[in-house]
Amino acid sequence: MGDRVLLEVLVPGPMTTVQDLGRPGLGHLGVGRSGAADRDALRLANRLLANPEGAAGLEVTMGGLVVRAHGHLLVALTGAPCPATATGPDGRARGIGHAAVECLPPGSVLRLGLPRYGLRTYLAVRGGLAVDKVLGSRSTDTMAGLGPPRPTAGTLLPVGPPPEGFPLIDLAPIPAPPAGEAVLEIAPGPRDDWFTPDALDTLCSEPYEVTTDSDRVGMRLRGPRLTRARDGELPTEGMVPGALQVPPSGQPTLFLADHPVTGGYPVIAVVRTSDIGRAAQTRPGDRIRFHLKH
Repeated sequence: MGDRVLLEVLVPGPMTTVQDLGRPGLGHLGVGRSGAADRDALRLANRLLANPEGAAGLEVTMGGLVVRAHGHLLVALTGAPCPATATGPDGRARGIGHAAVECLPPGSVLRLGLPRYGLRTYLAVRGGLAVDKVLGSRSTDTMAGLGPPRPTAGTLLPVGPPPEGFPLIDLAPIPAPPAGEAVLEIAPGPRDDWFTPDALDTLCSEPYEVTTDSDRVGMRLRGPRLTRARDGELPTEGMVPGALQVPPSGQPTLFLADHPVTGGYPVIAVVRTSDIGRAAQTRPGDRIRFHLKH
C-alpha cells in the first residue's frame, strides 16, 4: 500500500454506500441526482473536517460498519447517533464522539453500533473518499446502478489529499431530533386536482407509518387512504425528491435520494427540501405526520 492513505472496510454492515451531494442537472438525460439521503448530516461532517461540503463519505444504514485506518485519519460521525469505538494497534479501545473531530492513528479499527435513534449515520474523512467519479459524482445510485459499488469486506477506499484549511472547531453540539412523530411540511403537488377536495386534509389528519418496504429510493407509507377524484392514467412526468406519489392503493410513497426521474402516478404533495433529511432518518415502524404550509 506504500504511503497511500486508505480506509479499509472490514465489515460493511447492513447497508453502506459512498455518497456525496449527487449529480444534479442530468434529469433530462434520465439520470437522477442521488447523493446523501440526509444531505445536511453529510455537510456537517465535512464542515467539521474543513472539507468541501460535497466531499464523499460513507452513508451507513443501521450501523454495523467496521473499518481500519491505513495512515493517519481525521474523521467525523454525524446523522443518526450510534455507539462508536476505536481500537488502536495496541488493543486499547476508546469511545468516539458524535458530531466531533476524532483522530484515527494508523492501524486503528473503528466500529459503529446500532443507532440509538434515526437510521443513517455519516462517516466523513478529512480529504474525502477519492473513489472514481461517475458523471461528476462519487455517489452510489442504488436504483440506476451508477457510481462505486457498495463496499464489501476487504474494500480499500482511497482518501484524498487534505484541504488547505484546518478544522476550526472539534465539536458541533446539535440538538437531537424531536421525540415522537416526525412532522414534515408539505406544499400542494402538481396533481392535487386528481384527488377529492378533502384529500389534502386527509393526508394531514392522521400520522402515516413507515413500512418495511422503504429504502434510498423511497418510503411506502401506511395510513388514511387518499381518494382520487378522477380515473385514468397520467402521462409519465418528472419527479423530484420529496414527491408524495399516490398509486391506485391510495397509500402514498415518499421519494428519497435515489428516486426515479419520472413517474406515472399523481403527486398530491411535495415535502419541503429542508425536511427531506428528517424523513430519511425515520425507520420502519416510525410515524410521520404531514403539515400543509399555505
